[in-house]
Amino acid sequence: MNPRERNSLLCPNCKKLISASEDRCPYCGLRNPTGLFKRDFLGALLRNPLDIIKVIIGVNIALYVLSLVLDPAAVGMKGNPLSLLSPSGNSLLLMGATGVIPINRFGSWWTLLSASYLHGGVLHIFFNMIVLRQIGPLVIHEFGMNRFFIIYTVSGIAGFFLSYLAGVHFTIGASANLCGLIGAILYYGKARGGTFGTGLYRQVLTWLVVIAIIGFILPGINNWAHGGGALAGIGLGYLLKYNERRPENHHDRLLSLACAVLTVVVLTWAVLRSMAIAFMN
Repeated sequence: MNPRERNSLLCPNCKKLISASEDRCPYCGLRNPTGLFKRDFLGALLRNPLDIIKVIIGVNIALYVLSLVLDPAAVGMKGNPLSLLSPSGNSLLLMGATGVIPINRFGSWWTLLSASYLHGGVLHIFFNMIVLRQIGPLVIHEFGMNRFFIIYTVSGIAGFFLSYLAGVHFTIGASANLCGLIGAILYYGKARGGTFGTGLYRQVLTWLVVIAIIGFILPGINNWAHGGGALAGIGLGYLLKYNERRPENHHDRLLSLACAVLTVVVLTWAVLRSMAIAFMN
């Protein structure tokens, strides 16, 4: 990455890439765009709104590695290519896998959030993070960083809650969150219309159809979570609106802050809890 890219950010108004030293956006004329970005809680931590994608990927990788380290003797492949270098079920249970078993047997409702950051194999996490790198920047561009994180977090919780109601016993992965992002873009394309919106709507709808087909072909895919995440993303896209209809506001920033705090608390609890239990045994 060159120095110019490291010192750039997206204008909070027009979402074009500008220098972090600009007093006024050269595209839309917004005064003090850097200052507006820094007023966000997330913006105060990140040099660029797109960096939130790197943070999410980094957290997923770190928790995946930890899940392998907690029970290295059980690492392997369990009949599904996506489970190559798969953590043990016990390790994933300790770290916050969700479903009927963790919630009904242990009352672990917090796993509805933590499960989104756990993966069942190297291919599982690789493909999910590739999809995040592809769809994430588009959602940030059209909805803003704060609404992106709201959609990502709430869609995952909603998807896993639906799968819990459907009786799925044990489940993990970021797919529900990603389907939420895809659902938000599906809504955006349909609502925006025109050549660009219609083309985007058709492309994203194709993605959802492909995801559904793969879900019925490969074993162990949580189609309920995918569907719940996509529906939540569509609903959140409608409720939160996108940049062309309104800019991000104080309520968006507060809600994204709440999602960030909840995520940090839950994941910190999951890591400390799993390490304590593992070392005690």
